[in-house]
Parts: sequence; structure tokens; C-alpha cells
Amino acid sequence: MSSNKPPRLSAVEAIRGISMMGVIGIHIGAEYLANPTPNLHLVALFDIGTRFSVPIFFFISAFGLFYGQNLSAPFSYRDFLRRRCHAVVVPYLVWSLFYIVHDAWHYGTGIPPLLSWPGILFFGNAKYQLYFMVILIWFYLLMPLWRVLLRHMTRPLLGAVFIAQVAFDYWSSFDTAFNLYVYSLPEGTLLRALLFYRLNYWPLHYVFIFLLGGWLALRWSAFRTLMERQARRLYAFGVLSLALLLAWYYKLILVDGYTPLETIYTAHQLSPLGILYTACASLALFALFTHLGTDNLLGRAFQLLGKHSYFIYLAHPVAITYLLMLIYGRGHVLTAPIALGLYAATLLLTLAGAIIMRNIGDHIPIVNALTIGIWKRK
Repeated sequence: MSSNKPPRLSAVEAIRGISMMGVIGIHIGAEYLANPTPNLHLVALFDIGTRFSVPIFFFISAFGLFYGQNLSAPFSYRDFLRRRCHAVVVPYLVWSLFYIVHDAWHYGTGIPPLLSWPGILFFGNAKYQLYFMVILIWFYLLMPLWRVLLRHMTRPLLGAVFIAQVAFDYWSSFDTAFNLYVYSLPEGTLLRALLFYRLNYWPLHYVFIFLLGGWLALRWSAFRTLMERQARRLYAFGVLSLALLLAWYYKLILVDGYTPLETIYTAHQLSPLGILYTACASLALFALFTHLGTDNLLGRAFQLLGKHSYFIYLAHPVAITYLLMLIYGRGHVLTAPIALGLYAATLLLTLAGAIIMRNIGDHIPIVNALTIGIWKRK
């Protein structure tokens, strides 16, 4: 690895912030669908416009891993895994344990049998947002493969990976014969679990966006020049790809008669238009936040959100759970204004919690180590 530390890129931190905001939007949107007559435009905002947010995390993760690196330099796989274990595996296990215990108490279901814990942890099923960390761990475990691929990656080959990604994700998501086969398997069998939860742990669903992030990081100078010279085109592609995805969403509902729930299970990030939107949004947002910088209020706000995005991502289901208890306990239905208020309250409460916990962790380092994978340097 390179001994010279490359300059920090504010765009990476900002994208972490906006993608975390998108993840919260998806989960608020899932709760909002309990409303029997949801506002279709708000559903589009919560569940369609946010579809870049999970894949772009893999884009940014790969960018951070390969930014400033020399693939010809010596690479210690063991040291790499040790660092990633501290940063991701430890918080994953800690938060999984927290949610297993918390949900058992909160919902009165009791602690799951210990024999079921390996399956819960393997598939990331302790809470609905944790599967992302499982896929990320698989990406880390396969790091030697990504290094080989990126060492030989060319623009045409990357285009071929994009086509293969579209084909694979379409098969996994929409192939009727395959999905009927999965559902026909006996309940409780290992094969059914491995195939049914494939979205929770197969990194194959996100290989293209991960490799794109690594490929651009290794060509940072050329990527920066592209953003400087072609920023408007990148913005236009981002807006156009979103418009295409939204047009499909409205067609499914207004023309084809899909329910909002059926629509968001169709026009998702693994659909062909969803993959296109992810790629275009990644480039457009990188250009946008590179131009925005940090010398203004908006830029500093996204830096703050990015800094605390890890804790917010891990903790936001807690805020959603108790805020919904408060809303429903007062006899309210999750209308559009209340759903927007729920979103704002979730974001602000978890941001405040993240700041408080980070300050505690500065004095008690084990807190940061266990919750967000930041270990005090010796």
C-alpha cells in the first residue's frame, strides 16, 4: 500500500451523509405504506428517489479502499482483515446482539434459541438494516479478487460488467421460474434459507457499483478532471436516470394497476433502471459535493451528517420504533405531514445521539470501538 496519505475528499463524507438520509427515507416509507391511502408522490420520494442510497454505500466503500492505493505495492490481506474486523465486524456483532435483546423485550417474543443465532448473524436478520454490513464483510473477504480485477480493468470491461450485473440482478429479482423454485423448497431447510435470503449476503448483486467506485478511485486525477469539465452532463444523466425510474413507478401504479407496495418491490435498485440510476446518481452526487465543498453552511451540514452517518444508520430503527409508538399511542394515522415529521425527528434524534455517544467515546474509548468501530490508536 502507498505510504503517502492522499488528501481527504469532502465529497466522500457528504455522500455518506446523503445516502444515510436515503436509507432512513426507505424505512420511513415502509412504515408510511401502512396508510391505506398513501400520497403517491411521497411514496415516490421515500421509496424511489432514495433507491441509490444502499448501492452508493458500496461505491463509497470501494472508493475509500482504493483511493490513493497502488495495486502493484505489497498488500497484507491479514492486516487488511484485522482493520476491517475492528471497523465493521465488531460493531455488527454488538448491534446485532443489541437488537436481538431489545426486540425480544420490546415485542415480547423472547430471546431466540441459541441454535438460531448463527443463521441470524450470517444473514443479517437481527434488524432490517444490518444485512448491508454482511454484504460489506463479504466484499472485504473477497478483497484479493477485487484487486486482481481492478488491476486489469478497462473501460470496455467495466461496461461488460455493467451488462452482466443487469442480467444477473434481473434473473435474481424477476425470473419467475427461479423464484417459484425457491418458494417451493421446504420451510426450515438450509437451501431454502440460502436462496431466500440471497439479497442479504450475495455481494454479486452489487459487484458493478463496487468495482466502479474502486476503478474511479484508482484514476482519481482523471475522474476529477471529468467532474470539472463535464459536471453539467453528469448532473443531467443523474436527473434523467431518476426521471426514467419515476416514470416507470408512475406507469406501474397509474397504468398497470400495481399497489404502492407492489411497485416499490418492482422499481427497486436491482432493476435495470435502478442500476442505471445508481451509477448515474453516484457520479452526479460526487461531482455535486466536490463542487459544494465545505466553505458553506450546506457543505458543513453534510460533513456533519457524513461524520455521524455510521451511528445514525445503525441506530435509526430505535428512533423509528419509539416515535411510532408515540404517534400511534396518541391515535394518529401516519399521514403525509406526520410521516415527514417522523423522518425529520428520526434524523435529528439519531444525529443528537451520535454526537453524544461520540463525545462519551472520546472519554471512554471502548464505546466508540464497540458502536462505530473507531479504536483508539496506541
